[in-house]
Amino acid sequence: MSDTLNIIFAGTPDFSVPPLQGLLDSPHRVVAVYTQPDRPAGRGRKLTASPVKQLALAHDVPVFQPKNFKAEEDCAALESLGADLMVVVAYGLILPQRILDAPRLGCINIHASLLPRWRGAAPIHRAVLAGDAETGVTIMEMEAGLDTGPMLLKRTSPIRQSDTTSELHNRLSILGGEALMEALPGIAAGSLQAEPQDDALANYASKLDKAESKIDWKLSAAELDRQVRAFNPWPVAQADYQGKPLRIWESLLIDQASEAGPGRVVACNRDGIDVATSDGLLRIVKLQMPGKRAMSAADFLNAHDLEGALLG
Repeated sequence: MSDTLNIIFAGTPDFSVPPLQGLLDSPHRVVAVYTQPDRPAGRGRKLTASPVKQLALAHDVPVFQPKNFKAEEDCAALESLGADLMVVVAYGLILPQRILDAPRLGCINIHASLLPRWRGAAPIHRAVLAGDAETGVTIMEMEAGLDTGPMLLKRTSPIRQSDTTSELHNRLSILGGEALMEALPGIAAGSLQAEPQDDALANYASKLDKAESKIDWKLSAAELDRQVRAFNPWPVAQADYQGKPLRIWESLLIDQASEAGPGRVVACNRDGIDVATSDGLLRIVKLQMPGKRAMSAADFLNAHDLEGALLG
C-alpha cells in the first residue's frame, strides 16, 4: 500500500493555514478543501474568503463551503471524493457521523491543547488564564463527542510568563503543522496507536464572553496579568477610567506590596502605570481609550495624569 494519502482538509482561520501549507508541500494529495462560507469583513462589510480558502485557491485545490452537512448533496459530494483521510483544523462546523466515517482512515483533528486538559472552543485562552505552565497540540481521531477522541500524537510548548494568546496561537499553529507531518506516516501505515483520553482530567474551554474582559482589581496582580495576556487580541481586558472603558493590551506583574486599595494608581512613569491589586501591583504597559489607537503608557501619560487615580 502506498504511503501517499488522498486528503480532504477542513479548516477556516489563520490557525489552520500552516497545517494546510504543510500538506500542500508534502507528497500527499489534497483532493479538496472545506471551509466556512465567506463572511462580511472590514469597514465595507465585503464578503471575504477565509485564509484557508485563499491558500487553497492559490494552489488550484477545489473548495467546498457548505453551511452544514444536513443536505444530502453535501454529504454525497464529500463521499464521492474517495479520500483516505480528512484532516480538520479549527473548521468551525460539527461533522455528523456520516462524514466522520466517509474517509477510509476516518477523520483526525489538530487540537490546540494537551488533551484532555482543555476541550472546547477556547483552549489557548483558557490555558493562559488558568496559569498553565505548558500547553501544546494533540493529533486525535475524531468521534461524535466534543474533542473526546483517542489521541495519536502530542507535542508540547511552554507558556512563557509574557505569552499572550496571540503569540501562543501563532506558535501552536506552526507546531500543529509539524505534528501533523510527523503523524501522517504512522497513520498511513497503520502503525500509530491511539491512546484513549482520561475523561476525569478533562476541562471545558468555553467560548469567550466579552463580560469576562472586565478587570476586578480585588483579584491578585498575577491573576490580572494572566487575564490581560489571555484576552489579547480579543476581547481585550478593560478597566473603567473617568466613566470610560480603558482597554489594557499589555501588562507586567510587579511583585511589590502596596498599602493602597485595589484599583488605585500608585505610580506613573515611562515604564508604565502601576495599579494596586489585592496582592502585588499590575503595571499597565500598553493601553487604549475609546476611539483612540492603542499606545504605550509613556505616550498615554503625555495627555493624561493618572497619579493617584482610582480605576474601576
